[in-house]
Amino acid sequence: MTRLVVGVGGASGAVYAQRLLGVLAARGDVEAHVVFSKMGRVVWHDEIGTDPADLGFPLYASGDMAAAFASGSARFDGMVVVPCSGGGLGRIAHGLSTDLVGRAADVCLKERRPLLLVLRESPYSLVHCRNMVAATEAGATIIPASPSFYSRPGDLGAAVDTVVARVMDHLGLADHTLQPRWTGLQGGAA
Repeated sequence: MTRLVVGVGGASGAVYAQRLLGVLAARGDVEAHVVFSKMGRVVWHDEIGTDPADLGFPLYASGDMAAAFASGSARFDGMVVVPCSGGGLGRIAHGLSTDLVGRAADVCLKERRPLLLVLRESPYSLVHCRNMVAATEAGATIIPASPSFYSRPGDLGAAVDTVVARVMDHLGLADHTLQPRWTGLQGGAA
């Protein structure tokens, strides 16, 4: 059983978190623990409008520093922050554990566990770029919430899946069918 922390940050793009959690719930082989930043909860309510408790995963308050995954001695396999705001990126990149999302990310970095930051800001400022470098140097993986189009997604859900598929791959859960795998150009490049 894979044990993951899913942090939901305050950037627009709660649909990415919703879809990821839905896919994880359907698998049955992932134990996900979910924590929202304060603004993450606000954005979820505004963009999704449902109660995230309906997904069936344990939910933690942003200030709950007594959660198991706030300690490196707890055995979790990794974490994803989806969506990740520029401010969240900066706090994580510089080890500022001001809430449970930041503390859990800090634990993943110090324990050398996978940490994915699904950055949803655009355009990037120089500060964002430097913070992406700092987070990457600390061990995080930056996955911009930038859908791909080579699979010709037919609707918004299919475009969201192109990002969620990359998250799943980087969490080591690559046995999914969220989007077709690239097999190269048929007949070669023109």
